[in-house]
Amino acid sequence: MKKKHVHEQQAILPHGHDCTEQDHSPPTGNQGRDGKAPPFPSTEEESEQQQPGVDLPEGAIVEILSRVPYRSLCRFKCVSKPWLALCSDPNVRKRSPQTLSGFFFKDHGRFNFRNLSGKGPPLVDPSLRFWRGIYDCFSVEQCCSSLLLCKCLKSHHWEDECDYVVCNPMTGQWTVLPPIGWLDEEDGAMVYFEPIRDIFLGFDAAVPSRFVVFVPLTNCFCEFTEMAIYSSETGRWTKVQSEWGYKTILVGNSECVFLNGTMHLATHYALVVTVDTEGKVWREIEMPEHSPDTNQLASIGKSQGRLYAWQIEDDHDCQLYVWVLEDCGGGKWTLKYTVNVPELFGRQPGQDDMSYKVFAIHPDCDLIFLTDEEEMAVSYDMENQKVNATCTFSQEFEDVLPYVPCFAEWASDAH
Repeated sequence: MKKKHVHEQQAILPHGHDCTEQDHSPPTGNQGRDGKAPPFPSTEEESEQQQPGVDLPEGAIVEILSRVPYRSLCRFKCVSKPWLALCSDPNVRKRSPQTLSGFFFKDHGRFNFRNLSGKGPPLVDPSLRFWRGIYDCFSVEQCCSSLLLCKCLKSHHWEDECDYVVCNPMTGQWTVLPPIGWLDEEDGAMVYFEPIRDIFLGFDAAVPSRFVVFVPLTNCFCEFTEMAIYSSETGRWTKVQSEWGYKTILVGNSECVFLNGTMHLATHYALVVTVDTEGKVWREIEMPEHSPDTNQLASIGKSQGRLYAWQIEDDHDCQLYVWVLEDCGGGKWTLKYTVNVPELFGRQPGQDDMSYKVFAIHPDCDLIFLTDEEEMAVSYDMENQKVNATCTFSQEFEDVLPYVPCFAEWASDAH
């Protein structure tokens, strides 16, 4: 379905959008039977006026508050000292659901971070100080929700051997991936694979204790018939036979989506190929049939638990088309939105030579982020047709990675 091209320009920043911040009024309660602080703390004045209520066990309280968005927990701390103590409980914070909080990006070659609100100091330290003294330099290969996959070197000489490291920048935990290797079936010797051309990280915040990494075992023509899969639970790589077509050529690290325990990868042949974490279920999904520009690849992302695809048609009116995969099993795409991109930037269609790009989609609502790759970025609420100026930047603003924080800690084998 198509939406009308009427857009309301707003001065507010994206953090005011409903999907990035939710309002929750703190519940109140009365004194517990054992004389301790009430399970739902309130001010003394409120306690005197409260009617007798249900006394909840501590485990139930933690369970309830762990489902409250982290932003709301921060506001609840201002209610009273008991609320401050309760909402500061690490067990509550670690399990609190998160949403998009900002973007990692490169700025003149330096790794940086910008809050979604556009205000305040960065939520995350982009220098990743927790491995300082071990690695001299690093490059970020990928960000999957809350985790970063980095290529790290112990010196500034890029020809030296490198480590691939998965880290949680919020908790400072990180783990080094072992070399990709397996026992040869004939002589039992270890066989190692290198160099790595493409590497894909899979992480689901609903199961924060584990992650997976996928590496196609490509040849010099970027073709492959096997896939190596690393599991943080086992700490080992396994090699599995690919069930995709032999000529499957992947777009690369930027075009991947980990959704519902399955890795989705875009290819150069208008297909999305998928594989589960155990390498047992392989599928191919055709891209939307009625793509306006068959010579240009569509990009993929995830939002609200579904796979999205989008494409900007540069040849005519610079229209943005957004599809959603309504039926994953049947591979049915539905055209959900169309919009004229220059209008989102306050420009007349066909009267500029900017190169527009969608660099992110919000994981929890119909909000997309676009850039003209020269002057500014905007967010566009596709459902309500509202535009927000996100930020201005130089031409060096590139490789933007959306980030959702996670406070949960890994097993003890991580650094």
